[in-house]
Amino acid sequence: MGMIVLIVFVVFVFYVVLAYNRLVTLRNRIKNAWAQIDVQLKRRYDLIPNLVETVKGYAKHERDVFEKVTEARARAIGASSVKDQGQAENQLTGALKTLFAVAESYPELKANQNFMMLQEELAGTEGKIAYARQFYNDNVMQYNILREKFPTNIIAGIFNFGPQDMFEITVPAEREAVRVKFD
Repeated sequence: MGMIVLIVFVVFVFYVVLAYNRLVTLRNRIKNAWAQIDVQLKRRYDLIPNLVETVKGYAKHERDVFEKVTEARARAIGASSVKDQGQAENQLTGALKTLFAVAESYPELKANQNFMMLQEELAGTEGKIAYARQFYNDNVMQYNILREKFPTNIIAGIFNFGPQDMFEITVPAEREAVRVKFD
């Protein structure tokens, strides 16, 4: 009888150690994934002032558009949580869309090599951000599922493994299908 209790206790301790280590692994993957998002967002933030300056050279009277992009960039840089970052990024994306809409009105700007290069770099960075967001959200989902499942939820509670926020799109316009128009 004593041997069975000892075996059950060892199996229990072994399970607790495995569950704890899995939670730690996922929490660290989330931190790493967020760091990757941060790297891509910094790259994006570094491209934006050059893009704005290039457009300014052609569209001097569009001051409010430039101010909105600059303000949105500052809010995004200063965001302190995943939720705040998501909201700030949505505002910045909207401001950039407005900037590109302004650029459409200036054929000589659209033909400018520097503008085209910056636009291409920004598009590439946006793709990397989207991939990094997906990777982050996948890790958050795995972590949150594991910490909510029984009996791991007990271990997560004992060792203070709290929930993690997804990096979500919160602007309804972002959820709409993109319209393709050929002229």
